[in-house]
Formats: sequence, structure tokens, C-alpha cells
Amino acid sequence: MIIKRRNFLSGAGASIIALSASSSVAQAMGGGINANSEGLRAGSTRDQGQRLQKIIDNASKNNQAVFIEPGRYKISNLTLPKNTRLYGTNGATIFEYAGGDHFIYAENANHIELDSIKFDGGLLPVKEYAEANLGIVNTKNISIENCQFTNASKSGIEVSKSAGRISRNKIDTAVGTAGIVGQSNTGMMISENVVSECANAGILVYRREVGEDNTIVTNNRVKFISAVKGGTGQYGNGINTWQADGVMISNNHISDCAYSTIRSNSCSNIQITNNTCLRAGETSVYSEFAFQGALVSGNIVDGAARGISIANLDHGGRLSVCSNNLVRNIHDNVPYPAGQHIFGAGILAEADIAITGNVIERTSRFGMLLGWGEYLRNVTVSSNIIRDTKTGFYVSVVEGTGQASITNNIIAKASRGVVGYRWQDAVTGDLVKEGTQKYPNLSVEGNRIS
Repeated sequence: MIIKRRNFLSGAGASIIALSASSSVAQAMGGGINANSEGLRAGSTRDQGQRLQKIIDNASKNNQAVFIEPGRYKISNLTLPKNTRLYGTNGATIFEYAGGDHFIYAENANHIELDSIKFDGGLLPVKEYAEANLGIVNTKNISIENCQFTNASKSGIEVSKSAGRISRNKIDTAVGTAGIVGQSNTGMMISENVVSECANAGILVYRREVGEDNTIVTNNRVKFISAVKGGTGQYGNGINTWQADGVMISNNHISDCAYSTIRSNSCSNIQITNNTCLRAGETSVYSEFAFQGALVSGNIVDGAARGISIANLDHGGRLSVCSNNLVRNIHDNVPYPAGQHIFGAGILAEADIAITGNVIERTSRFGMLLGWGEYLRNVTVSSNIIRDTKTGFYVSVVEGTGQASITNNIIAKASRGVVGYRWQDAVTGDLVKEGTQKYPNLSVEGNRIS
């Protein structure tokens, strides 16, 4: 009879610890090996990396899984072979980095599967090629599930030029780049992880050159992300994408980030949908710089210096839909001198964008900020509700701006409805009342203000 792992673990009265500790169970489960029966010792003060290396190398030759009993194991310089299946007991099997060139690393593998192991980096350094407690490069199929990664001097996990999934893990206290880094991958799934208390980023997906990446980042919880390296938004973001096209960011809960909850830089065909984004230090949701195609829809944004920004026509940023978002409690306090930037706005947009069905409440300056200088083109804004702000709409009237339509919106508890600006300076009265005869490129009609 073939006994499947899932059925074995869910059997009535089964003890997970007993299963992990039993070599007979390991063999029943696809001919697996119990590493402790092969000489691995829980609680030893010695570095057991070389001993474990031999065990998993032998298992890899026969495509066997390796099971490790509960306990603490000092490990360093473990290089995962071509076919690695390494299992522990969730919360009880702990690898502690003993120091060296790298903690856990793999390159040019076929299949890497890690399940139910805690990796404690002890904040000890790793060499540049490793970049993380767990570094994986150029691997066809990755599965990292139910693991914990803590105390990383760089990142918790970094996967590059690979495919697979990183799911249901807990990552905290990564003091270098990020909790999870995906670099130049070919279809990764990053889902259902908890990423917290990281120094500079929660989840980072990027490519060294612009290209199709297609990573899906979904159902993660990201919180308490700092910006130890400083800057004006390069660091301190919950979920950050750069030069990675085709990425989907959906159904995540992101809170308490030094800068943005979600920041997409130069990513085309990006989807940012149905996320809960709380208490960002700067702009909460960003699609910026050289992108073509961004869907920002169904998000809840509560607490930020800007709610949603879809900007940078000056770098080619264009072609977007911003719909059905709830944006509230937008202040104008930012963690650096604001300079010429305007904060305190619910939604900022510049080019080739339809903005509809959004509800914006309690912003310190503007409900929406449309354009900046001459960077305003083909913007249509309709059927939105803006409530409790000084001015409903800022719209640029600098020479050279393109078409903009602001129609059929409700603006409540605001001193002014739509005001034309030249950068920082208001140069018109309320265009809802005055009309737009001087600005034939603008259409301001059917708006209700109270």
C-alpha cells in the first residue's frame, strides 16, 4: 500500500513529533531518511553542517527526502544539492547558523523543498553571493513552506532566476535588504507569509533589467517595516517591486511601514488590488516612474501622507485605472523635508488614467491632486465621493497640460471644489462655480459640492 505524506500526517491520533522522529515513518514516506539515525545530533554545540551535507547529498542521489527530529542544530555552509527535500517539525526543528561563508545556499538545482524548519541566522554575516539566511539561485522548482526565518544579517530569503512558491512562512528581524527577496524570477508565488520587523523592506520583487516577471504576491501579512538605510522611499516599504512587469499584488494586509505599504517602481502591467494598507509614513500605494499599465483597485488605505499616487509622466509613467478604493485619514507629515512635493492628498494622478468609484475621506489638503506642472494628460475623474477636506480637486493649469475631465463627483465638507494650480500656487477660484472658459482642455461639470 502506498502511504501518502498528507494522509499520514492527518491520521487519527498521529503525533507530528513522533512521525518526524521515526525512521520507519521516513522510509514509508517515499523512502525517506531520518537524519538523526544517520548521526545528526540535536543539542550538540558543534557545527554539524558537514555531517548534514553528507546526508542530504546521499539522499539527493536517490531523490529521497530527509527528515530531522525536533531540537537545535548548529549548521553552517550547507549547500543544497540538485534534488533536496528537507523536513522538520514545525516550531521544533531549529537550525542555528554557526558562522561561515553562508548559512543555507543552493544554485543550479532541479528541486528544492524545505518544510517546517526554523532558520536562526544569529545576525551573523554571510558572503555577498549568499545574500540571505536562505539563498537560492537558478533553480527550476522551489517549495519553501511552514518555515521560520529570523535574525538575518541580510535577508531572510532570497530567490533569484527561479520558479516555485514561498508560502505560509514567518520571517522577522531581517536587518539587511528585506524579509523576502525575489530577483529576476520566472513566475514565483509568494503567499500567506507573515513578514515583520525588518530593517528596510518586507517583500522585494525586482529585476536588474526591465522584463516580464509575473510574480504573484498574495494573502501575506506585512508589518513594522523600517527604513534604517534612510532615503526618500527607496527603503521602508512593505511590498516593493522594481522593473518587474506582470506582477500581481493582491489581498495582502500591510501596516506600519516607514514609507509605502506598496511601492511599484517602473513595473508595467502591474495589478495592485484588494489590499488593506494601514499607517504608512509617506505615500501608501505607489505606481511610479517608467511604467505602462497599472490597475489600482479595491484597496483600503487608512493613514498616510498620500493615499495613492500614480505618477511620473516625465519618466513615461502612464496608462492606468484607479477605481473603487477607500482612502481616509491622509495627513501631510513626511519623514523628510517635503520641498516642492505636495502631500495631504488622497489620490494623485497624471496621465492616461480613468479614476472612478473611489471614496476619499478626511484629507489634510486635497481629495485628489491631478497633474504637476505640465505633466497632465488624458485624465478622466467621475463618480467619486470626496468628504472632509480643504479642497476637493487640485488640477494643474500650467501651459502645456492635456485634456482632463472632472465630472459628476460629490464633494462634501470642503471649502472649495476644483481649483487650478501652477505647481504650489492656486491661480483660480473654484472652477465648479467659475467655469473653465479660460482652460479649454478642462471639463468640470455635474459636480455637487456642499
